[in-house]
Amino acid sequence: MGVKNLWDILESCKKTVPLHHLQNKRVCVDLSCWMVQLQNVSKSHACMKEKVYLRGLFHRLRALIALNCNVVFVADGSIPAIKLSTYRRRLNMGKEVEHNETNSQQVTSLRRNMGSEFSIMIKEAKALGMALGISCLNGIEEAEAQCALLNFESLCDGCFSSDSDIFLFGARTVYRDICLGDGGHIVCYEMADIETKLGFGRDSLIALSLLLGCDYYQGVHGLGPESACQIVKSIGDKFVLKKIASEGLEWAKKRKGGVNNLQKDEKVLQVINAYMKPKCHSADSDVVHRALAQYQFQRIKLHQICTELFEWPSEKTDGYILPSIAERDLRRFANLRITSSELGLNPPLHEIPVKCPVSEIVKNRRVQGRECYEVSWGKMDGLETSIVPADLIESACPEKILEFEERKAQKKKQNIQKRRPKKNETASSVAELDEKLQNLLLDINLGDKGNHNGESFGFSTAMAATDLSTSEFSYQSHGNMEHTRNISTNDAVSSSITISSMHKVEVIDLLSPSPAPKKCHEQRSSKQNVEVINLSDIENDMSPEHKEKAKDLRLFLASIRNEMH
Repeated sequence: MGVKNLWDILESCKKTVPLHHLQNKRVCVDLSCWMVQLQNVSKSHACMKEKVYLRGLFHRLRALIALNCNVVFVADGSIPAIKLSTYRRRLNMGKEVEHNETNSQQVTSLRRNMGSEFSIMIKEAKALGMALGISCLNGIEEAEAQCALLNFESLCDGCFSSDSDIFLFGARTVYRDICLGDGGHIVCYEMADIETKLGFGRDSLIALSLLLGCDYYQGVHGLGPESACQIVKSIGDKFVLKKIASEGLEWAKKRKGGVNNLQKDEKVLQVINAYMKPKCHSADSDVVHRALAQYQFQRIKLHQICTELFEWPSEKTDGYILPSIAERDLRRFANLRITSSELGLNPPLHEIPVKCPVSEIVKNRRVQGRECYEVSWGKMDGLETSIVPADLIESACPEKILEFEERKAQKKKQNIQKRRPKKNETASSVAELDEKLQNLLLDINLGDKGNHNGESFGFSTAMAATDLSTSEFSYQSHGNMEHTRNISTNDAVSSSITISSMHKVEVIDLLSPSPAPKKCHEQRSSKQNVEVINLSDIENDMSPEHKEKAKDLRLFLASIRNEMH
């Protein structure tokens, strides 16, 4: 819980910042607070059985790993003696506390029941974290006190905790909550903002805990947050604890109109001391140094844990975690290049001793409105490609972007060349079409001459009837080039063929669109001038070979017509 109503008092100092605010930072996590948050999301028996709270922890961690955010778990140690009464009150006479104490004032702290359900959850979380390369620092007593000490000593950039008394232990930057949806964000509080906006320093917050109530003290009965803030501000941050230490809280009770009890409450000094000098591992201790060291990702161990707890196959586990590991490695490579540049060293990409994790850029992507690239990875077992932010590629390996743009330009040029064939290729294609058309016409004309002896109107006879010596075909192919070819029909039509010319004959161009319908009198007059060739009757008299050639000609003419349109 922390200090009663303190989060409400600090509401004006709350900031919601994007999740990528944590990239390349080190954060300490009050593990108990995270597990309580995740457990509250899924309290049903089925969710507990399926370890939904642990899956939530897994996804939080992989999101932070992708940002190269170095996470350190901090677990609670023993329960401080000053907090035993609070624990009993919360847990109905201590279901999670051993009952072997007789006088709380004679006990410095109390070991937790490691066999409880919550303690088992903490143990599972630690194992999952170690497989992901995340260490865990077991605190001496309060985890939030240990987190605050590391933050106060600048050994981490911030602390994740929902206990508001973490500020009283000295924390400077606190992340109260984390959300992974819509790109992710965190809820952040800065002690600098609290001091500037509200005028409350660490001593003032400790004074508020005594007035309002906290884990160590019940507070002044009937005193609300507004009155408590006014009392503390009236005294000032520099003098408020001195006044409480010397006079107790009687002056506050008098201002509230309570009973004037001159007996001094000795526990007030214990509370002040508990916040100012908590029992923690010192910043220069070996335990802290080991916890802050980087640990390797244990892929096989993670497979075993996810199979045992979530029943996930190895491929599913890899699909979740390997893209995050690859992105983290790329961020570390980017940091190396940035540091080198600041030192005046800018070697080419191929001369850097550490090989770039990215093999090449595959394509452009856009994820949640953010420009990204799909990239292939060089030496990442189990992962071929994944999507990373474009700005990360720009800082880590801009040379890969240049290579990608050059490949795109070259491919575009090749596609244009394919769509526009060369002139000699076009001419050759036109010549082939011309030769094929000429051969088909000559073959059909010769076939008509042999089969009908001038008695039927074959295709060549119809052409002869036009009294034309040549037929002209014009068509368009590729690049809008026109080619006109005169096909002689003098050799194909016998001179002995005689056609009555009493009426003027109109030749119908099969390649032209159908003419618009004419009026009745126009149609009657046209019947006198147009001799219609019934091809269906002619085809009945054709040989099979002749029919096949005629079919080929029609298909060929149709293809030319389609190209012209």
